[in-house]
Amino acid sequence: MSWEQVYEQWINEENIPENLKKELKDLKEDPEKCQDAFYAPLEFGTAGMRGILGAGINRMNIFTIRQATEGLARFMDAEGMETKRRGVAIAYDSRHMSPEFAMEAAKTLANHGIPAFVFESLRPTPELSFAVRHLNAFSGIMITASHNPAAYNGYKVYGADGGQMPPADADALTKYVREVENPLKVDVLDEDKAKECDLISIIGEEVDTAYLKEIKNVTINQELINEMGKELKLVYTPLHGTGKMLGEKALKQAGFEKFMLVPEQAIADPDFTTVKSPNPEEHSAFEYAIRLGEKEDADLLIATDPDADRLGAAVRLPNGSYQVLTGNQLGSIMIQYILEAHKQAGTLPENAVVLKSIVSSELATAITAKYNTKMVDVLTGFKFIAEKIEQYEADHSQTFMFGFEESYGYLVKSFVRDKDAIQALVLLAEVAAFYKKQGKTLYDGLQDIFNEYGYFEEKTISVTLSGIEGSEKIKALMETFREEAPTAFADIKVTQTEDFKELTRTFADGKVESLTTPPSDVLKYFLEDGSWIAIRPSGTEPKIKFYLATKAVSQIEADQKIKNFEQAVNEITK
Repeated sequence: MSWEQVYEQWINEENIPENLKKELKDLKEDPEKCQDAFYAPLEFGTAGMRGILGAGINRMNIFTIRQATEGLARFMDAEGMETKRRGVAIAYDSRHMSPEFAMEAAKTLANHGIPAFVFESLRPTPELSFAVRHLNAFSGIMITASHNPAAYNGYKVYGADGGQMPPADADALTKYVREVENPLKVDVLDEDKAKECDLISIIGEEVDTAYLKEIKNVTINQELINEMGKELKLVYTPLHGTGKMLGEKALKQAGFEKFMLVPEQAIADPDFTTVKSPNPEEHSAFEYAIRLGEKEDADLLIATDPDADRLGAAVRLPNGSYQVLTGNQLGSIMIQYILEAHKQAGTLPENAVVLKSIVSSELATAITAKYNTKMVDVLTGFKFIAEKIEQYEADHSQTFMFGFEESYGYLVKSFVRDKDAIQALVLLAEVAAFYKKQGKTLYDGLQDIFNEYGYFEEKTISVTLSGIEGSEKIKALMETFREEAPTAFADIKVTQTEDFKELTRTFADGKVESLTTPPSDVLKYFLEDGSWIAIRPSGTEPKIKFYLATKAVSQIEADQKIKNFEQAVNEITK
């Protein structure tokens, strides 16, 4: 059907809620917006789906939620009765329509006789990951758009291991979702009837208690916290999201007493009224935290995104101002502390391993080398870190110590199988306490690391290309890079190119080797000075991302190299 025919199908549907009916009528007056809402279904991929709230097949609404969940239900139907009995855990964040979407998903599952365990109120994504394994559920659904602006919501699917579904399972699930042709015709069971039949159960405190019990194991040096927990001044903002309840409890439980919540941002708010974007990667997200930090002379400022799977931090500089650190810097600081603390305690395993994505800093690799710890690179997407953890726990070949992505995602302990900002919050506070005991800040600690390993600098450039034209331009850009492979960036020669879609590593002399990762639409260029540049379309947003990374003997030289690479990329994307 054409998009116009699909639109007519929707506007003539009797069971459309009033708010969507009104929007459908308004769309008739704006053909361009109408086409964007109906030209293609909202993409369901390995990370689930994410999109703007509204009417249409290319929007987040109760019908696209039902369609996705119908696909999951059919997937579970095919797996058999034992799979269905295990059920699905469902959590949601503070966004518009999140509670409603969670219940729509539960009612859709109930119509297939599949029990759903729905949290009583908003909860972080990492707790959903934990709940899947804790409840022995077959799957999990998280209603969240992570750090996107207020107009968005999303739907993430988790496997039985508590990680986002790996490619093989995700592809099978996607096939079932795409077979549901008309989201308007998906049947759901009445909520009260589903609860009477024990097909919808409300969960909460018991899972919180079990999760917080596991959080205790994140702390490495309790004696240090007992001594310094009363001294460390920490400002924490959950950016209007889910992090407040568990974050506050986790810090108190660990022994940190002088932490302050940013009061304006401790309130769950789907409009995120105090920030342009509730993203801890954005320096502007720290405006309120910096204001409170300056007033209270805080040692460290920490922000978590709305579903509390990502964490950002700002450290106090010698002049009393605050600098927001990159995800790579935070990951490297935490790795350095974890490995050194375990070495000092005599608890660093011989088969220790750290995991990171292929677009994350090589500073982390340099640190692990010092401690004879293995570094393993995986594709972007925390599910690939979760897969490796599952493998190591099965074959006992490595002991997991830490996993991270440059996009502010960290995991300390494997009782969760996704990014966990609550774990990172507790660990980073411990790291800050470690440096405070020495009369240093985290900024000083980072400078110590640079002095020892060299000045590593990274930058991510995200180019947003929305709508139909944007999607086509992203595809065309990737095709151009493959067909007209660059031989240099900023006059520094490319020595090898890794194409993770074609699974090839091509050297400047024409020699070709095979890559062993799953296929992914990523290109990575290694330059003769040790720098690298990677390019990948985002799996969850209408963006193409360029990752720039270099190493130099001084901060000034590293900064200049990054500026040169940024200019080269801007020329390419004009």
